[in-house]
Amino acid sequence: MNHRRLISTGSALLASAILAACGSMGGKPSSAVELVPTGAITPNPTRGTVTFTALDHGVRVAGEVRGLVPGSEHGFHIHEKGDCGDNGNASGGHFNPTGGTHGKFGAPGSHAGELPSLRADSSGVARFSLEDHSISLTPGAANSVIGRALVVHRDPDDFTTQPSGNSGPRIACAVIAKP
Repeated sequence: MNHRRLISTGSALLASAILAACGSMGGKPSSAVELVPTGAITPNPTRGTVTFTALDHGVRVAGEVRGLVPGSEHGFHIHEKGDCGDNGNASGGHFNPTGGTHGKFGAPGSHAGELPSLRADSSGVARFSLEDHSISLTPGAANSVIGRALVVHRDPDDFTTQPSGNSGPRIACAVIAKP
């Protein structure tokens, strides 16, 4: 009898913990991707983890990229195709469902693939968290980033060169999976 009560109590506690954890996550779908180095530069220690979390109006993009040159700046974009082959070049151009122009993240008229440039600290690590209201994680939506590539470039984005900002080779890439 005590054994059954213990199992029942344990099951109830486990269920409560799972529900509490789900509640603390806000119940929003999210997708974590692992950026892996391309062969565009050697050696290439660039790696990272980025999480995309659905918001009521947009997506929170948060993560960390390591292995960058300390103090450096890097173009950071969502590309149109979910293919990291050919050193990330198979990912195509920047994701641009509305036909906008290349510019800074959040600037009027800029395309959806724009993300703020990564800035590495003195240890070569870039940490970030932002809300992007021009993209979604809704399957089939015109602005959905599911199945598209996330790319880190070797060079800074100049925010003016069309259509891609002259950010140089693609040094890390990941495909954004369905949550």
